Amino acid sequence: MTTETEALTIDELAARAGVTVRTVRFYGTKGLLPPPVLGPRRVGRYGREHLARLELIEELQSRGMTLAAIERYLAQLPPDLSVRDLAVQRAVVASWAPGTVETVSRAELERRAGRALGEEELKRLAAMDVVERAGDAGADEELFLVDAGLLRLGVELLDVPLSHESVLAARAVLTEHSRAAARELSRLLRDAVADGDTRDRRSLSARMHPLVVQALLTTFQRSLKEELREWLDEDG
Repeated sequence: MTTETEALTIDELAARAGVTVRTVRFYGTKGLLPPPVLGPRRVGRYGREHLARLELIEELQSRGMTLAAIERYLAQLPPDLSVRDLAVQRAVVASWAPGTVETVSRAELERRAGRALGEEELKRLAAMDVVERAGDAGADEELFLVDAGLLRLGVELLDVPLSHESVLAARAVLTEHSRAAARELSRLLRDAVADGDTRDRRSLSARMHPLVVQALLTTFQRSLKEELREWLDEDG
């Protein structure tokens, strides 16, 4: 697994993200990726933030955004986003369209995850609806259904010290409250365009989806920080 101190060569970075070296260099020349850190013999080394940003760029491109639109999108983001913040941004972008579920082998799953995955880790990823066993492809090769948009975020959460049961409980809480929020917001939007035609309703839905998701994410992040701060202050 890539750590804060571990570095990747451009070939390793490209392989981890599933793109070509030429693509990495192209994004670098466009300023979409920060320059690598030069190591011995002036060999460029890339860190976790490069991988997270590259995955975000690829996600934006898969949604049909042009290079110019991607540049504008990235320019609006704070320059000091952490790896986790970038992973969350990617998850938000992935939610703009129907889920991208792929069938991959265990070897491919671990390559994309950047680490070997034990049974307990696979259970936790399944609890988060990130992966699901899909049977065998023969020759003892396991297959998994993978939500490509959530994989990186799910892998990051594996290092959070929570039990499998706690992950399931957290998922239940998030599902319950997110559905309630979605229901109320949907009712509000329906009332707002009650007198409009079908075209107006579809247009509003398409435009509001990413905006509402981003607003919910920002509100939740701020609320969670406040709750955690109070919790830590109580312990202190």
